[in-house]
Amino acid sequence: MKKPSLSALTLFAATGLFTATIGTRVFAHGNVLPQPVDTSALPDITPNNDTWLTKNPYRGNAAAIKIGESAYGQNCARCHGLEAISGGIAPDLRYLDAGEAGDEWFADRYHHGSARDGKVYMPPLGDVLGQKAGWAIRSWLDTKHQE
Repeated sequence: MKKPSLSALTLFAATGLFTATIGTRVFAHGNVLPQPVDTSALPDITPNNDTWLTKNPYRGNAAAIKIGESAYGQNCARCHGLEAISGGIAPDLRYLDAGEAGDEWFADRYHHGSARDGKVYMPPLGDVLGQKAGWAIRSWLDTKHQE
């Protein structure tokens, strides 16, 4: 049997040291804290933005679509997939009902999240990111819709 070379042993030891040193600090999903969304370019929704709408006020708004794309990438893609194409962890959002037909469901899920049997499947984002960010994300998702 051939003895392992010094470089192979060094690599093996370095890998073990690396794993022992930071292995407990590596997270599969990275930073899962919601990332802030700058919606200052969008018009206010209601006088105080507190009344939750059931229809998207930004549908077709180019600024909202751009903001929504960024917000989705920062806050939704890690579970729902890049470009809204799910890898199986969470629903593929390209297949949400298009237009007003899916707005109420989207607003409810975004605002309140989803939990079953005490397990959180989606955190509530409405009070964290705000209604304007939610409707901007929905506006972008409308551009990705598929039947």
